[in-house]
Amino acid sequence: MDTSSHISFASHANAFAGALTLEAVRQRAPAVFAPSAHERMSSKYTFIPTERVLSGLIRAGFVPVDARQTMARRASPIHARHVVRLRRRFETVQLRDSVPEVVFLNSHDGTSAYQLRLGIFRVVCTNGLIVSRGAFPTYCVSHRGNVVDDVIAGALETSERFGSLADQVERMERRTMFKDEQIQFARRALELRFADPDQHGMQPAQLLSCRRTEDLGGDLWSCLNKVQENLCGGGLRRLSAKGRLTRTRRLTSIREDVRVNGQLWDLAMEVLAA
Repeated sequence: MDTSSHISFASHANAFAGALTLEAVRQRAPAVFAPSAHERMSSKYTFIPTERVLSGLIRAGFVPVDARQTMARRASPIHARHVVRLRRRFETVQLRDSVPEVVFLNSHDGTSAYQLRLGIFRVVCTNGLIVSRGAFPTYCVSHRGNVVDDVIAGALETSERFGSLADQVERMERRTMFKDEQIQFARRALELRFADPDQHGMQPAQLLSCRRTEDLGGDLWSCLNKVQENLCGGGLRRLSAKGRLTRTRRLTSIREDVRVNGQLWDLAMEVLAA
């Protein structure tokens, strides 16, 4: 697990708050405003600050609603991997409790190309989910050539899939899950984060615990959100490998957050396809 990169999407994001100003983005993710690439990058690397790309996305009709970056101990913080979540200024896709988003990832130290993924923000629990590559394509733009225009084009193409994303969510809301199906889903979810099922010291049912009344439903969408929040948010009691009672930690690795979220979405798609 990559424990050197940290991210939390839900701390400040609010579906009813206005867009972040560039100054607010700077406070949360200074790497967005990096003045240059990391010194180890070669001459083939085209440095274009994320700020310039973000400004282009804003002009194209997107608004930033959350921004985070890695908290690397040994790496340069100004060149670190960072994430900005964006929404369309005028959204036509309506969901019962969620808002579709474009998740924009980048770094200036060679660890990440510009990436655009589909995301979704659930209002009732401030969950920031990320959709899998298998369900919808990820747009990657290398640090060469006409980066700004290419990223904007990728964001526009990504947002054109909001309607299809909404269809998947609505199908999940209609799919009732029996208790044994929910337990099986939670068991497989545990294995996504903890490779050795004998070492996590937890029961699958713990991932199905409700943190609010809105999660009491037995549909697939409620199950996915309960499992995602409990698995990634931490705070659940567990027995350590040494037999001590402890609590799970919040998942803070950028790579792991994206991986686990994507694979959870794939598990939900398997249930729909069954």
